[in-house]
Amino acid sequence: MTYTSFEELPVWREAMRLAHAVYDMIEANEKRFSFSFRDQLERATMSVSNNVAEGFERGTTNELLSFIYIARGSAGEVRSMLCFLAGRPRLKDLKSQISSLKSLAVSCSRQLRGWADSLQNSPIKGQRHLNERARQRTELQQRAEACQRKLLNNLPVDHPLRRAQAERDSS
Repeated sequence: MTYTSFEELPVWREAMRLAHAVYDMIEANEKRFSFSFRDQLERATMSVSNNVAEGFERGTTNELLSFIYIARGSAGEVRSMLCFLAGRPRLKDLKSQISSLKSLAVSCSRQLRGWADSLQNSPIKGQRHLNERARQRTELQQRAEACQRKLLNNLPVDHPLRRAQAERDSS
C-alpha cells in the first residue's frame, strides 16, 4: 500500500495514541512526577510520531530509515522511563495504566522495526530521486511483476514454474 501522508501511516497513528495516553496519565497525576521527568517523558513520547513524520516528508529512503531508527530509539526511551515508573512503590495504583503504555510503546517499536526491515533492501531511493522516466520504469516493473504473479497463480499447483516461485518466496 502506498501512503500519501504521514497521517495515514498506522505506526504514526499508534505513536499518537501513545502520546495522548502518556499525556493523559501525566496530566492526571502531574504533582506525582518531577518537572524534569515529565518534560523528558513528554519529549521522548512526542519524538516517536514527530520522527516518523519528519522522515516520511524527507523524500529519500535513506533519510526515512534514519528517522525510523530515531523514532524507534525514542519508543525505547519511553518504555525505559515507564519501566522506571512501574518500579516506584508510590505509583502502584498506576501499574495497569503504565503497563498499557508500555504495550503501546512496544507496538510502535515493532512496527518501526518491520518498516525499517522492509526498506533496508528496497531498490527505491525515494521520491526525491524519482524523475518522470524513473517513475515510468518503476511503474512498468511493478505491472510486469503483478502480471507474472497472476500468470503463475493461474498455473496448476504442481506446475514446475509455480513450485519454483513458491520456493523462492519461502526463502
